[in-house]
Amino acid sequence: MDDKGRLKVPSLFRGVLRDQHGPDVFVTSLTGDCVRVYPMAVWLELEQKLAAMPSNHPSRLKFLDRVNYYGQSAELDGQGRVLIPSHLRERAGIVGDVRVFGRIDYLEVWNEDRFAQRLDRDPWTDEDGLRLSEHGI
Repeated sequence: MDDKGRLKVPSLFRGVLRDQHGPDVFVTSLTGDCVRVYPMAVWLELEQKLAAMPSNHPSRLKFLDRVNYYGQSAELDGQGRVLIPSHLRERAGIVGDVRVFGRIDYLEVWNEDRFAQRLDRDPWTDEDGLRLSEHGI
């Protein structure tokens, strides 16, 4: 993160984002603990699925409340940076060096210490491995 609140997307992810989806993204969070950066095309597909749900479905409303509160559309600039909204940066503790993870169809950005604490709270178990093996992983 730079001092203006822009995340420099790692080059590996930046190439995939630009080549497969273009520069437009949607930046948001569900919990405020981390930042999610969705390629706009992926975000629009998610919105279509939400639109198919009943408009008063409690989980749909809860999801939309959170992603709209934290979210905004953005664009990767020429240097592969994307602006993270200030209230989301503050809530997630996203400053300085951060961790960026590829989550199949979006990026997740974490404060280093918070992510390490998350790993400590929820350690990997043999049961986790067994559950994945049921899906061929």
